[in-house]
Amino acid sequence: MPPRLARRDVQNLVRTLGASACPSQQKQDLDTIASLCYAEDLADIVAAGAIPPLVQLLGPGSPPEVQRLAAWALLKLASDSPDNYVIIAAAGAIPPLVQLLGLASPPGVQLSAAGALTNLANSADNMVTIAAAGAIPRLVQLLGPGSALRLQQNAAATLRNLAGNADNQVTIAATGVIPLLVQMLGPGSLPQIQQKAAGALGNLAGNNDNQVTIASAESIPLLVQLLGPSSPLYVQTDAAAALKHLAYRNNGNRAAITAERHGISE
Repeated sequence: MPPRLARRDVQNLVRTLGASACPSQQKQDLDTIASLCYAEDLADIVAAGAIPPLVQLLGPGSPPEVQRLAAWALLKLASDSPDNYVIIAAAGAIPPLVQLLGLASPPGVQLSAAGALTNLANSADNMVTIAAAGAIPRLVQLLGPGSALRLQQNAAATLRNLAGNADNQVTIAATGVIPLLVQMLGPGSLPQIQQKAAGALGNLAGNNDNQVTIASAESIPLLVQLLGPSSPLYVQTDAAAALKHLAYRNNGNRAAITAERHGISE
């Protein structure tokens, strides 16, 4: 683990980051900030004023590697920190992060941007802002087979968190993504992707119409299958939650789940 810097040294680093117009210097400074994030000096980085220059480096004037590192630093700063969710959003990070999801960005940039948005979408206000910035169709596009598996995983995780908002549940379903999320539950998917897909479907099932659509897409047999001992516990947990949401006040789904579980146990 790298040595912990004094707060004044962190402030000097942030000052250099904001003042430098040289991509190589920016990359060097961002590498140092990344090391500090690994060392869990997150409070010192935020207190030193790092967020505004990091947001500025997300813009189209920065080289892709600088954009990737800046997005990754924001991802780390937004990890399990409600205060930082607010600070990062207030600094204007969400629109450029959404722009970086576009197909013009290299996969590594898309991956870091999606990860940052996943964390920021743990805030109810940010769920609204991220959707309003046009993230949902871009995230759905990143679920396709042309994306690397880790990118699909991050995109599904962001959709899962965004689906914690009732309006977003409708918007996400309207993209037609539900069959693709159901397909991601299948045995050909990695457990991490199965977990994120199950989580997204579970949140989408908070909408009554979506409960019907998800069940019609043949999700119930796959979700029940994921409850079995061959699935990791974290997959079983999200699959069980999705089934619970599908069954909530829906007698047809409840009966289908019961029949499927009895069929497997026989």
